[in-house]
Amino acid sequence: MQDHVATLVRSGSCLCRGVTFRVRGNPLRVGICHCADCRKSNGAPFSAYGVWAVEAFEQEGGFTGTYANRTFCTTCGGRVPWVSEDEAEVPLGSLDEVPTDLVPAYELWVKRREHWLSALPDAAQFGEDRVEGEVAKGA
Repeated sequence: MQDHVATLVRSGSCLCRGVTFRVRGNPLRVGICHCADCRKSNGAPFSAYGVWAVEAFEQEGGFTGTYANRTFCTTCGGRVPWVSEDEAEVPLGSLDEVPTDLVPAYELWVKRREHWLSALPDAAQFGEDRVEGEVAKGA
């Protein structure tokens, strides 16, 4: 029988707050991506995200669209979690509480990282996509 200690709940939304969501518990993993798609979709040199099991994710309100595995509010264009069959990928910038205690454990597509950005200390480094069981550079 599980201990019924209160489970941590994090909330977030798009820019206009028309789409809101909650995630329960801690993420499966937290990472940063420097790929071209993340750069273009965020208008920033990288994106940071946490991945939760889909069972820990709830979303309400608004209308969303999805393009290239990135979901956004169709009213304001703000990024919201992309949900696959078994995981919810949550852009950390869409969480309401800032700063969070979520620390990236890895970086993806580091071959595209800006030269003026340093590698995160203690984070695994992947030249391209993370592959389960793959040994990262510098790990």
